Amino acid sequence: MIEKDYRPKLDIPKTASEKLWDIIGYTAFLGSLVFLGFVWGELPDEVPAHYNASGEVDRWGSKYELFILPGIGLFILLLMQLFERHPETHNYPERINEKNAREFYINSRKMINLIKNLCLVIFSLILIESVSIAMEWTEGSGPWLFILLTISAFVPIIIGMLKQRKIR
Repeated sequence: MIEKDYRPKLDIPKTASEKLWDIIGYTAFLGSLVFLGFVWGELPDEVPAHYNASGEVDRWGSKYELFILPGIGLFILLLMQLFERHPETHNYPERINEKNAREFYINSRKMINLIKNLCLVIFSLILIESVSIAMEWTEGSGPWLFILLTISAFVPIIIGMLKQRKIR
């Protein structure tokens, strides 16, 4: 067992899956911002601002509230990137040692990377959904988008924890 203060700081390059998820997350995030920029002038003054669990709009707000989603996404992006760069600070079971630290770090970093990028995709989808409803292109996805997004937020955590249990 090694103490948290004495965990080795290893230089571990990003894996191919981390790079792929970064491309997916950043592309979705930037794409939604570009999309918002293109439709901004056409947006009505009021847009969907909140949804209930059934996926129905239960509050309308100013179109400027649409910037909240990218703002939260950017905050998550920056915070999670900080966590990705310092896997030695993550919480690990007591069985972490010098021999398995690298494997623990990679697993934890991949989990953080996936969560970060799925959050970017989720906020992008919600932004596009809100614009689509406001522009009357669609009536919304109903509860399916909410269910899918909720499940996708927990899947990386479950997968990461199961993989962590296999590390010896």
